[in-house]
Amino acid sequence: MSTENHNPQKYYVPDQSIWPLVGAIALGLIAFGAGHYTIEWSKQEAGFGHYFLGAGLLVMVVMLVGWFGDQIRESRAGLYNEQLGRSYKQGMSWFIFSEVMFFMAFFGALFYARMIAVPWLGGAGNNEMTGQILWPGFEAIWPLTTTPDGTTTQSMGWLGLPLINTVILVISSVTLHFAHVGLEEGKRQKLKLWLVITIVLGLIFLGLQGYEYVHAYRDLGLTLDSGIYGNTFFMLTGFHGLHVTLGAIMMIVMAGRVFAGHFTKDDQFAFQATAWYWHFVDVVWLVLFVFVYVL
Repeated sequence: MSTENHNPQKYYVPDQSIWPLVGAIALGLIAFGAGHYTIEWSKQEAGFGHYFLGAGLLVMVVMLVGWFGDQIRESRAGLYNEQLGRSYKQGMSWFIFSEVMFFMAFFGALFYARMIAVPWLGGAGNNEMTGQILWPGFEAIWPLTTTPDGTTTQSMGWLGLPLINTVILVISSVTLHFAHVGLEEGKRQKLKLWLVITIVLGLIFLGLQGYEYVHAYRDLGLTLDSGIYGNTFFMLTGFHGLHVTLGAIMMIVMAGRVFAGHFTKDDQFAFQATAWYWHFVDVVWLVLFVFVYVL
């Protein structure tokens, strides 16, 4: 009876890592600091929120540098194989799915406020008499620029900065696709050019969104204290801005690797995952633009 020697492919198991814990600490500090800093800023009070926010951002940078560095070193050392590559793709797919659910929850809050809560306050259904007694003269419209307690604000129109930012993000998806095509074709200069253009467009988007927030607070009176409309506006656009920031950081890291000679047609998962994430962020913005700004 003859036997065969089978050499099964080895599966690389990374060492235990402290970076997920560091990332959790960073996110906790950012959430705590941002919440307190926002309240302090709106009330023009001195506080400690900005210290926690700054510490959280610093810890986040340390985490990103450390975690990305470990991944890059493992990849360049040839420790990954085809099976692990499939695991990474599945993991990234599930991560993006979780992000879809994350934004679905926020859009659900928007739809509930717009389609149920505000009409109910205005006396919809069997609540007409209650609405007239508690909030006489209240007009249940969206955007809700006058709340039942009399707080007033102005809505953010879709023309101007929001439309410009939409065009910028759509173009950035196209330029990132061109960069990916350059990688697939082995044209490094094409890859570098379009990737740098994509990064610049992402940074311009973030700069314009920051200016939009200044315009909202200074000129429109649209703040976090502006009732449910202001809350949902800053919640959706703010969390999307955080995702754009993360996507821009990821692309900057990818650009550094590209200029260092990394990635080939057959070894490009990190670049591909970043592209998936950026396209997802762009699609979310298109939905956000329609339901937050236009309708």
